[in-house]
Amino acid sequence: MTRLAECSAEPVNEPITGMTVDTQQLSSKTYDAISRRLVAARLSTDPLQEFPIQLPTTLEQAYAIQGMSIERWPDQVAGWKVAKLSPQDSARLGAERLTGPVFKSAIETVAPGGSLVWPVYEGGFAAVEAEIVLMLGKTVPPVRREYSDVELVGLVSAAYAGAEVASSPMAAVNERGPTSIISDFGNNAGVIVGPEIPDWSTRRPGFLTVTVIVDDAIVGEKPADAIVGDPLQALRVLVETCAQRGIELPAGTLVSSGAVTGVHDVTITSIARIDFGPLGRFDLTFAPRQPMG
Repeated sequence: MTRLAECSAEPVNEPITGMTVDTQQLSSKTYDAISRRLVAARLSTDPLQEFPIQLPTTLEQAYAIQGMSIERWPDQVAGWKVAKLSPQDSARLGAERLTGPVFKSAIETVAPGGSLVWPVYEGGFAAVEAEIVLMLGKTVPPVRREYSDVELVGLVSAAYAGAEVASSPMAAVNERGPTSIISDFGNNAGVIVGPEIPDWSTRRPGFLTVTVIVDDAIVGEKPADAIVGDPLQALRVLVETCAQRGIELPAGTLVSSGAVTGVHDVTITSIARIDFGPLGRFDLTFAPRQPMG
């Protein structure tokens, strides 16, 4: 379980590396109210027409809301998703990637050639992404320090071909930008862990081509980067962000390292195929998410 050693509801007063300074502070009551609305919508599965109350303007605000929502959610964090920001958002917010929690009950494994039915928020946002999923073999304490690539490789025990399902009760969650996404659990609805990638640390760029097919149409196709390339840099951002937030990453934590071929919209009736070439493929179908008591 990922432990929240520090998750203050108050705005951060000192600048944090890689995060913008909070110049328009929201009150702790506003953080709390936003968190309650976002969590309630996910638990009830009721659609949200718009971001509730007030859209955060900084990363500090968004991560404070996310931290409060993690504490409210009736499940343990067992992994994290990492996603790249657009160049414009990166320049505006002072960060290259964002992170969001993946809960234990929203992680499944699938064998090559297998299929899963995945719940998504009907009337909200839903998409699928092919991803490289890393597993940590060591606990990473929340200590702010620089890691070399060699040290980061040493933290990883295995790499897998996988996928992230992104879904939120708020159809406009991505349109409202990174602070909306971060506040709403990173727009994550689960991670699928597929076949293990042997000799992952020595794989060169383009070692396989990843293809995503939705409803019989190829919606994304791209050679995978070397795992010690882009996925490892995603891990770096996660380790740094969690250190800034006081979050320990236990051994066994999964890291969904970012979309390989893009973010591909799906609906309740969609059939998606995630194909990692020689490693195998798996299929996803979708169903309306049911309310949680």
